[in-house]
Amino acid sequence: MLEILGLEKRFGATAALSDLSFEVRDREVFGFVGSNGAGKTTTMRIVMGVLGPDRGEVRWAGAPLDFAARRRFGYMPEERGLYPTMRLGEQLVYLARLHGMSLGDARLAADRWLERLGLASRAGDEVQVLSHGNQQRAQLAAALVFAPNLLILDEPFAGLDPVAVDVMSGVLREQADAGVPVLFSSHQLELVERLCDRIGIIRGGRMVAVGSVADLAGAAGQRIWVDVDTEDASWAGVLPGVSLVHSEGTRFLLALGPGADAQRVLKAALAHGPVREFRRDLPSLAEMFRAAVSEEGAQ
Repeated sequence: MLEILGLEKRFGATAALSDLSFEVRDREVFGFVGSNGAGKTTTMRIVMGVLGPDRGEVRWAGAPLDFAARRRFGYMPEERGLYPTMRLGEQLVYLARLHGMSLGDARLAADRWLERLGLASRAGDEVQVLSHGNQQRAQLAAALVFAPNLLILDEPFAGLDPVAVDVMSGVLREQADAGVPVLFSSHQLELVERLCDRIGIIRGGRMVAVGSVADLAGAAGQRIWVDVDTEDASWAGVLPGVSLVHSEGTRFLLALGPGADAQRVLKAALAHGPVREFRRDLPSLAEMFRAAVSEEGAQ
């Protein structure tokens, strides 16, 4: 398990991270989301030792993170990190050898990942001639070729077509199921929601929410869809703790705050005629993320 404990980092007058804490558990895909400049890349660079924190600690398997442990982490930076004029297959073998693999094992691993990621026919090409999507796949292969203990991926899905997204998603899920924790950042919130076991939303260098989508939705408060014989939402607005989120003709999405009673909402709706729909609504990750960004702008 990877533990991030109270990280703080400043760049001059700018606080990039402020008491940031979370964990990435074994066999877990953890999605790290936030606006540009929220602190995602800074956090990943500190984990990999590219940057040092001003305060706080990173732990792996219960012990302070050191160079030996970091050598077993697969890292995919947002920027291009491969040698552009080196042939892809040779480069993967070279990187595997740097991590202690024998030449024979390195070649087998390189061939395996080139095949798995749809790059077998490009093994003899220089990295610089590959398309953006294939360079993304190549960087993932470089992170995987030495059988890492942890994967840290900064925007791995950026610029990928749907087929490539499916391939990469499948690989990350397979790695987590095999016991390799995966931490990745992405702005593709629907993908994060679908793929991740847990999600962390970072805002202004602070983690503002951590949990599964269901956990985060529950923390956001209860919402109910009601379909009743009226297009006038005033019946709901007079109920204590109830507010209108959205309406579609006779359908109303209501937010229930502290003190609100779902049964009282149902009773009020029935007073206007038959109720055709009465069900709980879970906000999407995109909605919860927008709410977090709105809170940031309001401060």
